[in-house]
Amino acid sequence: MRKTMLLAAVAVLAMTTGQAITQEKKTLAVVVKGLDNPFFTVLGNGCAKWNENNPTSEYTCLYTGPALSSDEAGEVQLVADLIARPDVAGIAISPSNAPAMAAMLKEKAPTIPIMTIDADLLPEDAALRKTYLGTYNYDMGVKMAGHLKTLKPEGGTVCLQLGNVAAANINERAAGFRDTVSGAKGTERLKGEGGWTEIDGCPLYTNDDIPTANQQLADVTGANADLDAFILVGGWAQFGPEAYAATTTALEPRLKSKDLVIIAGDTLPPQMDALKAGHSHVQVGQRPFEMGLRAPDVLIQLIKGEKVEDPMFTGLDECTQETAATCIGG
Repeated sequence: MRKTMLLAAVAVLAMTTGQAITQEKKTLAVVVKGLDNPFFTVLGNGCAKWNENNPTSEYTCLYTGPALSSDEAGEVQLVADLIARPDVAGIAISPSNAPAMAAMLKEKAPTIPIMTIDADLLPEDAALRKTYLGTYNYDMGVKMAGHLKTLKPEGGTVCLQLGNVAAANINERAAGFRDTVSGAKGTERLKGEGGWTEIDGCPLYTNDDIPTANQQLADVTGANADLDAFILVGGWAQFGPEAYAATTTALEPRLKSKDLVIIAGDTLPPQMDALKAGHSHVQVGQRPFEMGLRAPDVLIQLIKGEKVEDPMFTGLDECTQETAATCIGG
């Protein structure tokens, strides 16, 4: 009798354990360049909102990334570790170093769906992911250039501030900017084309580090009193609002007269505060919350074998000092 009861108890335990295992949610990982970047915090909020909107789903959205945006190798290793996890059903990646991420994906040959978000792999590695969801980065650079040409139709000197050397999305924005200003595709550096010349020492590379970005802004504007335009191809310096305010407050007379024009990427709250204060002239904003919110649904479609568009663009918001109160879109 006791033996029968014991066997029954074991069977119930096994059934209960089995139910717990089968009821565990599968992971949809959203991997960003670095958790220290407030842009990605907003993207992560989109991932969290998806979980809130889908409490009964068999999937859960996991927002993750290396602690520091400068840790390119750390991001690659993190994705490799996720590929090896049995609970991970799909991964959306914003690659900091596109070639390094592609090399790892070639080696690991994951069988789960891989997509890119915010930043893409290089065109020659596009087959390693199913789709891209995010900004049309080349067009972002085009729009920055269009605003600069309106504000400074005669041209002048310019400095571009970029991120990591191998960040494909940032480099695409720079290409869109240079091509539009010069009027010629494939312009690698402005040397008078369209009336614009990049000054010595530029472009600058921040390696996605906020203090570095602000130091570069202070150094370049301090050493080049006749600089006509400073283009933050990404919003790094403005992500450190106190340091950014300190530098741009000293530049207020030049900014107010448009002797110096500042155009920046992204429209996060501290950036919009800077725009409203007259410490930038244009913000061309991405939609990171939408990226984080949509990525899990796209991954589920891929898991199910459904066809998805490639690429999928999330749109841009163009904000000037005159439109700052109403410019933010979806």
